[in-house]
Amino acid sequence: MKVLVTGAAGFIGMHVAQRLLARGDQVVGLDNLNAYYDPALKRARLTQLESHRAFKFARLDLVDAEGMRRLFAAEGFNRIVHLAAQAGVRYSLENPQAYVDSNITGTLNVLEACRHHAIEHLVFASTSSVYGLNTRMPFSEHRGVDHPVSLYASSKRANELMAHNYAALFRLPCTGLRFFTVYGPWGRPDMALFLFTKNILEGKPIEVFNHGRHQRDFTYVDDIAEGVVRCLDRVAAPSGDWSAEAPDPATSSAPFRLYNIGNSRPVQLTRYIDVIEACLGRQAERVLKPLQPGDVPDTYADVSDLERDVGYRPSTSVEVGVRRFVDWYLEYFKER
Repeated sequence: MKVLVTGAAGFIGMHVAQRLLARGDQVVGLDNLNAYYDPALKRARLTQLESHRAFKFARLDLVDAEGMRRLFAAEGFNRIVHLAAQAGVRYSLENPQAYVDSNITGTLNVLEACRHHAIEHLVFASTSSVYGLNTRMPFSEHRGVDHPVSLYASSKRANELMAHNYAALFRLPCTGLRFFTVYGPWGRPDMALFLFTKNILEGKPIEVFNHGRHQRDFTYVDDIAEGVVRCLDRVAAPSGDWSAEAPDPATSSAPFRLYNIGNSRPVQLTRYIDVIEACLGRQAERVLKPLQPGDVPDTYADVSDLERDVGYRPSTSVEVGVRRFVDWYLEYFKER
């Protein structure tokens, strides 16, 4: 297949593109290489992809509707993995406009391009943040998500609703994946694992929010990438038992599907930090702080639907995953 991966210079995008290339697909990677965090890391990720003959890079911003139309017309994509987004819960409190531009306008341009170019299947990134004030664990796609607590979460929920519009009106098969705290090599510098590792190595204190009591469904990036590719291969289809009188939020009479994609094994933040310390051979100075605005106390994914439908089975423990990240981090910064 010829696959467009938006956000290919991003953390998850790079890993998904690598997996598609490894199995023989052609991949066009789209990214605007913005400065939300150090673009040098994004360029280094691209270097990992550009050694493949079947990879082509397109530097383009999703909000450029005309540029998107030209790209789709020129390349003749079969399927799309849409991962590009303005990420970060806390940053959405500081710069909400960035989330409207990238996540809503940008996704609209992706959907319009898919509509007009007979795309076989669109797989797009959502987030566990859409569960917001929900406290019933594990989080299920079959329950409502009407109380988000950050604009980031709201923009991603809007993506889910927009994709359903296009599935229903234009029969565009769409699958949304709600990611749960993805971590691993080449990760984002604004995420906890990267920040903690950096500060511990530099002898600086780490800020531990919610006094370390919250739990996260930490999911290793290779497990995520495998799940994304499996979903791409399973084209969304209408649900035969969907009822308008008792609508299931995860399915539809349109070719539309929502899945959780996580590890389904929540780990307390304090335990996560213990593992980082063990891998680094150093102890952190922990500064305990309250829960931050926009954060949720716990996340825990019910992935039974994804396991049933595509055989998704995450297998990487935090002990193994954090060790792989630390090894990558030490090697990456040793060379710079």
